[in-house]
Order: sequence, then structure tokens, then C-alpha cells
Amino acid sequence: MFSGIVAYRGKLLSLDPQPEGGARLAVRCEGVQRENPQPKDSIAIDGVCLTATDVAGEKISFDVIPETLACSALAERNAGELVNVEYALRLGERLGGHFVFGHVDGAARVLLRTREGNGERLRVQTPAWLSPMIVTKGFVALDGVSLTVASAQPVWFEVALIPETLARTTLGARLPGSHVNVEVDPLARYAHAAMAHAR
Repeated sequence: MFSGIVAYRGKLLSLDPQPEGGARLAVRCEGVQRENPQPKDSIAIDGVCLTATDVAGEKISFDVIPETLACSALAERNAGELVNVEYALRLGERLGGHFVFGHVDGAARVLLRTREGNGERLRVQTPAWLSPMIVTKGFVALDGVSLTVASAQPVWFEVALIPETLARTTLGARLPGSHVNVEVDPLARYAHAAMAHAR
């Protein structure tokens, strides 16, 4: 379980395809000394919940299965790119964002970014199957960052990014045409599934 309040970033060192499918991911992560991650810990990389398989100083390795590569933008990331890093919540910690599971619903294309005061608006194409679950003033996580939906249309939605988010996370570098990992509000996901099942 995560909060979507990203305090750390990491540098992608390698994403090596494996012969049997999937890939081996290595990231040099900030916050290792403070957070003391161990193998088997859950860590969100760009919003994707992954299990650490090896921790060697600041270098943390993960096995990424084909399903994860297929439903996220991780396969598009290149060595040297920065990624958002969030370590799993501990019992008793302050929850400043919203509950984020790291179970990414899909990757979506950034359509537009515009200045808005001292921040920016980011417009993202809405995958058709997620459209009913993304509503104005609802929650969404983009690359693991907890955000409020500022505006929503059937084919796109917008989020407002404050200067702190632009500076601290990788969202400040996501240009039109790039892809972000999208996780809808889990409550919206469950409500939508329950309504569909009741029909």
C-alpha cells in the first residue's frame, strides 16, 4: 500500500528482457539509507508495485513479469531516465495522499501541458475502459503520484501540477507523446465493477 506522495526518485540503470519473458529491472534509488529496504519489500517504481529481489547499496533489482510490462509504461523507460520511487507505507505513518495500490490500470498518452499560474496543467488521453472511473474532483495516480482530477471529458482528463510536484517528481518531464502509468481511485474501480456485475 502506498500514499502517492512521492518523496524520492531513482535512476533506471537497466531493463533487461529475459529469455522466458518479462524483464530484470535495476534502479539506483534515493532514500535507501533512511528507508532501509530489504529483499521481498514492495516498492513502487513510477507507480508500479514491484517486489525487491536484491538490494545492493542504492541499487535495487526487481523481476518484472510480462503482465506488468503489458499494462504499464515501464517497457518504454530507458537506462538513465529518472523514475518515481515510493517505499511501502508503514503502520502509523501519516497518509497525505490517497490509497494507491501500485496495481496500474494502464498506460496513457500525455496530450498537452500548459502553464497555469506558477504550476501546469497536464492533459492525458483516457483509455476507453477507464473513462467511467475518472471524474472531476476524483483521485487518480499518474506514475505513482496522487493527484486530483481537475477536469474530465470522455476521451481525456486533466490534472493540475503544483511547483512542488513538478520539481520533486518525474511528471515535470513527461512531454506530449510520452506515456504515464494510470491507476484510478480503487474505490471507483470497485464501485464500477459492482455496478457492472449488478446489471
